[in-house]
Amino acid sequence: MQLISLSPRSSIGMLTLYKREVWRFMKVWNQTILAPVITTLLFLAVLTLASGGITRTEHGIPYQQFLAPGLIMMAIVQNAFANTSTSLILAKVQGTIIDILMPPFRPWELTTCLALGGVTRGLCVCVSVFVAMCFVMPVQVAHPFLAFIYVFLSALMLAQIGILSGIWANGFDQMSAISNYIITPLSFLSGTFYSIQHLPAFWQQVSHYNPFFYMIDGFRYAFTNQSDGSISTGLIVLTAINILLACWCSYLFARGTRLKN
Repeated sequence: MQLISLSPRSSIGMLTLYKREVWRFMKVWNQTILAPVITTLLFLAVLTLASGGITRTEHGIPYQQFLAPGLIMMAIVQNAFANTSTSLILAKVQGTIIDILMPPFRPWELTTCLALGGVTRGLCVCVSVFVAMCFVMPVQVAHPFLAFIYVFLSALMLAQIGILSGIWANGFDQMSAISNYIITPLSFLSGTFYSIQHLPAFWQQVSHYNPFFYMIDGFRYAFTNQSDGSISTGLIVLTAINILLACWCSYLFARGTRLKN
């Protein structure tokens, strides 16, 4: 219990580090908040027109409304990942990583503060994109609380993956490789733009091993009441992955792997 207790000094330090992470992306809000809104709306417009406009339906709902939750979630996870990974990479490249490692933070405190910074950016992007979409199409949320849970778990997962990437990578080229070859393919192949029911049986089974599928599917269910998989299974999978990632990140911070070199 002593390992997870918080002294007043620890609380102030964690709050300060969290504020620093939030201030980082809010200072350039036009790049971190506004840009994802514009990109997502362009995706929505192009994909809707390319697929036949409002005449196409998925699960009995207009394709626009089917597509919207997937696009919002894709923006959330990409920005949550970018926030934590960029923070650590910049600190390593600029030689300011010592500012994070020198204070008497415990490993789980570092993981928590950095991850919550990524989650906050993901939530800001989520709200901004949702509000923007409300101006161009009818958007309804059938289960608001469930939507928030999926946003939080998904952003937390990608923020922690971003921490792992930031620890492992020694430069922006290595970080870009992770984003381009792992994050983007998994998000695009998770049912963001289509229902996995259109896939052959084998590839439907493969899709269930993609954690991004559960993020998209659960978030879409919260909007439309339609899903391709089990909502409870998705919550269990995302929770378990987040716990494992938190332990992994804390372990690496404790060892100083690729941070104290």
